[in-house]
Amino acid sequence: MPSALNSKSVSERESSYVPDNRCLRDGQYGQGLVAAKAIAADHIYLYNIHREKAEALAQETGAVVVDTPEELARQSQGLIMAVKPNIMESALETVRETLSTKSVLISIAAGVSLEKLAFYTGPETKIVRVMPNTPAMVGEGMASVSPNINVSEAETADVVAIFSSFGKAVVTDEKLIDAVCGLSGSGPAYVYMFIEALADGAVREGMPRQMAYTFAAQTVLGAAKMVLETGRHPGALKDDVCSPGGTTIEAVKTLEESSFRAATMNAVIASAEKNKSL
Repeated sequence: MPSALNSKSVSERESSYVPDNRCLRDGQYGQGLVAAKAIAADHIYLYNIHREKAEALAQETGAVVVDTPEELARQSQGLIMAVKPNIMESALETVRETLSTKSVLISIAAGVSLEKLAFYTGPETKIVRVMPNTPAMVGEGMASVSPNINVSEAETADVVAIFSSFGKAVVTDEKLIDAVCGLSGSGPAYVYMFIEALADGAVREGMPRQMAYTFAAQTVLGAAKMVLETGRHPGALKDDVCSPGGTTIEAVKTLEESSFRAATMNAVIASAEKNKSL
């Protein structure tokens, strides 16, 4: 069977059903797909109940707007459902009859399990839950990919390839998706707060604000690359920066006294617990 989502094949079709464009943060994943050239722009189909939003995204990306969700489902070999969790059932109801059994349904809705998605669409449906994050817009996203038993290894690999085209994607057991939500799903917000706080500290010491943002953001980017590219434990990399009796270990002591680690851990846990309750 040909791959349903082969990003290298111009004969394949990828579609997005976006009743509310806010669910895609103004189309960031569509933008990511186009920017990464994972799928030809004219092979990406869009539907939105607010047609003007779909047309605006299509004009920006080169994607194709369709008139109905049923048409979208008929065109699709991979159908991305980018809707809010509370309207997923009604959204799937509109495409269930026209969705081919060979198509792969990709859900990025938080809190809607594979079991629920199968209940809405039928036990034979090929379903993949994906939990992406907002840095996909700049090609540095992180996504978990959780397929159901109907999805083949090749189809799973194709979904991973698509989401890896604008960052990293890892096949993940669905039971870990709440942790994924708390870590990489919500994590960018924590990091933005950290960058802002770093910059505020530098501003307090006299640095111009825009310069402080640049220094802070590049520091976070560089530190993240050190973790990913060296493979060393973050604690060991931290120790490398901390000279005995120096400025950095003094700063680390202050962070520890302020429960920096505990506050960060609690943020991840709070987000994960909220995702469980959806």
